[in-house]
Amino acid sequence: MKLSNKLISASLFASSFALCVQGMISPALSADAWHPFPVEITNPPFEANGTRSEQTYVALDKARQKWKICVSIPHLKDAYWLAVDYGVAAESQRLGVAMDLYEAGGYGNLDQQIAQIRECVGSGGQAVIIGAISSDGLTDLVVELRSKNIPVVDLINGMNGQAMSAKSLVSFHDMGFQAGKYLVDQQAQQGGGTQVAWFPGPKGAAWVEAGDGGFREALKGSPLTIVATEFGDTGKDAQAALIEKVLDQNPDVAHIAGTAVTAETAISILRKRKLDDHVDIISYYFGPGVHRGIERGKILAAPSDLPAIQARIAVDQAVRLLEGQPVLRHVGPKIAVVDRTNLAHFDLTTSLAPKGFRVVFKVN
Repeated sequence: MKLSNKLISASLFASSFALCVQGMISPALSADAWHPFPVEITNPPFEANGTRSEQTYVALDKARQKWKICVSIPHLKDAYWLAVDYGVAAESQRLGVAMDLYEAGGYGNLDQQIAQIRECVGSGGQAVIIGAISSDGLTDLVVELRSKNIPVVDLINGMNGQAMSAKSLVSFHDMGFQAGKYLVDQQAQQGGGTQVAWFPGPKGAAWVEAGDGGFREALKGSPLTIVATEFGDTGKDAQAALIEKVLDQNPDVAHIAGTAVTAETAISILRKRKLDDHVDIISYYFGPGVHRGIERGKILAAPSDLPAIQARIAVDQAVRLLEGQPVLRHVGPKIAVVDRTNLAHFDLTTSLAPKGFRVVFKVN
C-alpha cells in the first residue's frame, strides 16, 4: 500500500519513540484492582434510545494467546487522550496482548486515521479499537473490517450504524447535560449573569454533537442563554483564538463552558483580561488541567467519563471478541461530576494517566 509522506512521517515517529509498557505503568491501575467496576449497559446495543441498566464489569484474567490489537485515536494533543493511551497500554500489558497505537494528528485528518488503521491491520492486526474522528466517515472501513472477521470496538467518541462489534463509551449527551445542569443549579442558587459562551469541540465529531445537544437541553427553561457557540479543534491555540474572539464580541459573557482544553485555556485569558472574578468556567469532561483548575477554584466543575476505564474495557472487549467469549456489547462507566466538594474523594486513576507517564505507542 502506498502511504502519504505525512503518514510515513507519523509512522516513523511512532516507531522511533515506541516504548515498552513494562515498568512504566502506575501500580494503581496495573493490577487487577480496577475491576470489578460499576458500569451501565445499553440494550438493545448501539441504539440511542436503548434502555440503560447498572451492572458490574468483570474483566478477563489473561488472554489465551498474544493477540495483536490495533488502537486508533484522533490525536495526543491533550491529557484526555493520554489517559486513553495509558488505559489501553496498561490493559494490554495486564492481559498479555500486543498493542499498536496510532494517532491521526487532529480531527481534520480523517483520511490519515483510515490509512493508519489499514496500515495496522495490514501488518497483522487482529482487532481494531477506534476513537473515531467522524461519526460517519469510517462506516465503509468498519464494514470492510467486519467482512474480514476483524472485530471493531467503538471507543469513546462514537460512530453511527450497527456494523461495530462492541462499544465502550458513555453518552456525551449526558456529559453535556450534566455540565449544563450544574451551571443552571449554580445560577439558581447564586444568581449573577446569564450569558453563556459555549465551545463544544470539533464540528462533525459524534461526541461533540451529542454533548452540544445535552448542554442545550439542560439550559432549556432556565435564565441562562447561549450567546455564542464556537466549534473548533481541541488544540490550545485553536481554543484560545475562539475564546478571544467570543470575549471581544460579547463583553457581558458570564459563563464559559466547553471542552477541557477550553476550560484550561480560558483561565489565563480571563486573568489577562481581568475577568477571572466575573466569568465562571465549566468543562464538560475532565483532565489534569481541569483537575488543577477545580482545586484552585478557577473552574467550577466537570463531569468525568472515566476515559482510562473506558479504554481498559475496550481492550477486554476486543480480546473477548477474538476468543469467542461472552461480551457486553454496549457498555460504559457511570458519569461522575467533580467539583471542589468531592474532589478529594474522587479516584483520579479512573480519568488521568499517572504522573510521569509518557506516550506508549507499542506493547509487545
